[in-house]
Amino acid sequence: MAKNIFVAGLDEFHLRQLTSLRHSERYQFHPLMSYEEIKCGETLPIREFLEFAHQALISFEGKVDAVVGFWDFPVSTVLPIIRKDVGLEGPTLESVLKCEHKYWSRLLQAQVVPEHIPRFAKIDPFDDNVIEQCDLPYPFWLKPVKSVLSHLGFLIENRDAFKASLAVIRENIERYADPFNVILNRADLPPEIREVDGYHCIAEGIISKGRQCTLEGYVYAGEVHVYGTIDSIRGGRLQTSFTRYQYPSTLPQHVIDRMTEATQKTLICTGYDNAPFNIEFYWDEEADTISLLEINTRISKSHCPLFKMVDGEYHHAVMIDIALGRRPDFPFKMGPFEVAAKFMLRRYEDGYVKSVPNQEAIAKVKQTFPGTEVVISVREDMHLSDLRDQDSYSYEIADIFMGAASENELLLNYQIALSMLPFNIECIESSE
Repeated sequence: MAKNIFVAGLDEFHLRQLTSLRHSERYQFHPLMSYEEIKCGETLPIREFLEFAHQALISFEGKVDAVVGFWDFPVSTVLPIIRKDVGLEGPTLESVLKCEHKYWSRLLQAQVVPEHIPRFAKIDPFDDNVIEQCDLPYPFWLKPVKSVLSHLGFLIENRDAFKASLAVIRENIERYADPFNVILNRADLPPEIREVDGYHCIAEGIISKGRQCTLEGYVYAGEVHVYGTIDSIRGGRLQTSFTRYQYPSTLPQHVIDRMTEATQKTLICTGYDNAPFNIEFYWDEEADTISLLEINTRISKSHCPLFKMVDGEYHHAVMIDIALGRRPDFPFKMGPFEVAAKFMLRRYEDGYVKSVPNQEAIAKVKQTFPGTEVVISVREDMHLSDLRDQDSYSYEIADIFMGAASENELLLNYQIALSMLPFNIECIESSE
């Protein structure tokens, strides 16, 4: 009989990927609230999500074999609660929080890989004396202990920037702080973490020199495995916004091996087990040092098509195998392309969207470059500033997934595809 797999935040784009997996006939996929319901509202409905999931799963007439998700917060963080509620195996809530609560995660990393992390400090953005109390030298990064896509993350270069960023954070932190606190209240936390709730931030020294990458892996029966490394290329005035993810990585193998060793130490320290993860690093080639940025307790949905193009399978397969209690058996270099990338088309100032590429234009790109996927994130008659959960310095208006025989061919094909996808966005001049 087909295994019943419930997918939190299931959408059509990823359902097509799931139903094209090898052995997909062995699975029956069920939506557990939609992406729009979970991620796109004015607030993130944690309590409603948990109640809906409980009712849907206990009233299901068949056997619930697995509950999975590939979205970031709140999906990744509530899955342990949902699974435990219906008696399914998986990582504990506390082990997930040890990875996803940025301050707690740094405290643990300082114990096992201190040479790979920056100086850091907890920050209460509502404390009137916080600027005077912070002893990190400028510049540093400031970000909430829980957010997504670098939302409310700021590069702090001086006191004035610190003050201005605190004002923005105070005004907007509630969107993630309130739902994160709902989850924290479900966990058994040590006192030093209990007091650093979702309304707090972390300040960290700058580690973003050199090349950035992400290791995709899983923990199974206490053993940490890495099955792919993806390069993360940034752009923009401050080089803070992702412009493409490219697989496989061009980093030297000895560097990836060192990152893998740091990953194993860190994941084992958290107690995280029987679940996928991805973890981000920087390599400073000049100094030959590596720095750990953050851990995510999920597969990266952005990397799914890249694995399909190069290795021959979406890495949803890893997520499903682990959730069903199996050791993953993921292919390697069995796909039609040598290299693949997700390109993130961005604008770095607000604008009014007058028109976007039509379906005919998108179909022409996909016909010209087989295997390509195009996802448009904006619509006509909207302002870019209406997009939710963007980083602090840009707006992501489209994603283009492409594969090729080489990096040069890949980059050339992308430029051709861009010329076939016309956007008309009218710049809005700043009032400052």
